[in-house]
Amino acid sequence: MLPWTFSAQASTSVPVGLELYSVRESLKKDPEGTVRAVAQMGYQGVEFYAPYYDWTESQTKQMRKLLDDLGIRCYSTHNSEAYLSASNISRTRDMNSILGGKYVVLASASPKIRLNDWKSVADTLNTAAEKLEPAGLKVGYHNHQPEFTPVEGRKPIEILAENTKSSIMLQLDVGTCLEAGSDPVAWIRANPGRIRSIHCKDWSPDKEKGYTVLFGEGVADWKGIFAAAESQGGVEYYLVEQEGSRFSESETAAKCLQAFRSKHSG
Repeated sequence: MLPWTFSAQASTSVPVGLELYSVRESLKKDPEGTVRAVAQMGYQGVEFYAPYYDWTESQTKQMRKLLDDLGIRCYSTHNSEAYLSASNISRTRDMNSILGGKYVVLASASPKIRLNDWKSVADTLNTAAEKLEPAGLKVGYHNHQPEFTPVEGRKPIEILAENTKSSIMLQLDVGTCLEAGSDPVAWIRANPGRIRSIHCKDWSPDKEKGYTVLFGEGVADWKGIFAAAESQGGVEYYLVEQEGSRFSESETAAKCLQAFRSKHSG
């Protein structure tokens, strides 16, 4: 049994965390100090990405203690395909169990040319779910542009949705969905209960800006996204993610949280 649960009964009850790739340079130098700073900004949780896998068991336990002391949660982790392989999945299970997370997310898939290749990704996710769910962990998949770019007349993300069990989360990256020409709101509505977390990353079609815009400065319809996510998508937590901006990592993370709160509550 997990020591905590999410609630999506009301909009104010959906917590917001930070995907720590947003502060990756700081995280490399001082993981604990970075997580402490993120908590002090007001984020309610974090999502660790690939480097967490190289920690020792004692480092992982120390990070969990820090999270508990700060009163924040590790909502999920981002993982490479190798972390879900037969030889590595036990370690992945153990690390995520120590961190107290709920979702083990496949961060991306290697390039695929045919739709059948995407079905094999779905198989990987289903197999991982069979291994991880007995430990109380759920599996997720995170999209980038390729998943929303048609292959043989279909969007690969549709193939993943159709061929994975319903317990597998479809973690929506808003920015890359937009850049690929898809509508995040329509996607959420088409997959009720599956969009249990969202990477709140904005995007601008201005080539000078792209992903360097802060949350709320791009073209994403955040009001519509929040409404769809909370009424139909089954969202359990939001994650701010930023690839880089005109500000420092820490300033960017703080400014995005402030903007998120304004958009989400307004």
